[in-house]
Amino acid sequence: MKKLLYIYIGLSSIISFAQVKEKDSLPHNIDDYIFVKPGDSLTVEFKGFDLLPKHKFKSRNDIRYYLWFRRKVFKAYPYAHLASTRLDSLNARLERIKSKRKRKKYTRQIQKYIEGEFTDQIKKMTKTEGRILIKLIHRQTGKTAFNNIKELRSGWKAFWYNTTANVFKLSLKTEYHPESENEDFLIEDVLQRAFQDDKLKRQDSKLNFDFSKIIAERKAEVNVEVYKQMFAKIRKKQKRKKKKK
Repeated sequence: MKKLLYIYIGLSSIISFAQVKEKDSLPHNIDDYIFVKPGDSLTVEFKGFDLLPKHKFKSRNDIRYYLWFRRKVFKAYPYAHLASTRLDSLNARLERIKSKRKRKKYTRQIQKYIEGEFTDQIKKMTKTEGRILIKLIHRQTGKTAFNNIKELRSGWKAFWYNTTANVFKLSLKTEYHPESENEDFLIEDVLQRAFQDDKLKRQDSKLNFDFSKIIAERKAEVNVEVYKQMFAKIRKKQKRKKKKK
């Protein structure tokens, strides 16, 4: 069984995710990205054995939103990667420990180590980064955060954690489906390109999907409308606050 890291990597700071307001600014340097209009021919870049088509953006402005989102994925991914790695190591070690008392003691030691090393950093995440992290936990481990807590603590505890998360519009039952969910497709797109360029350490998903087929079906089109709307709402709130002052 996978043990305990989910609580500290993905969940113990879930309230803090929502408490941090997104004050992100969109990047201005987009010269490194090729702008491909809908209807243009699809170019392909070849590096090693990975083939990924160039992005298709509806406008140059959309590139800025994609780069903003990529920064979010880059921040959340290392924690999901670490969670999966530590859990695999923990499982292997626990299989060699026969005593239940020693197993519990060892698990608590790992728990304290993870909490002390990473909780403060995770607390600084925004709600978007927290949502991405919860999805990546499912990608990296093959189980949702909710189901893992249910196994570790009890159905009631899992229900309570999920209810708390929902107050802040973050569900621990959130799954990762790059084949059908636009945000998950964008996450996987960011990851695969980062793996290809050695910007992130590769860790294959434990879920069953073929991203090369998915991106081909989508023709590498990048849809960032939801983030454009989010920033538009943030700007409106900022204007209202300025008027009140």
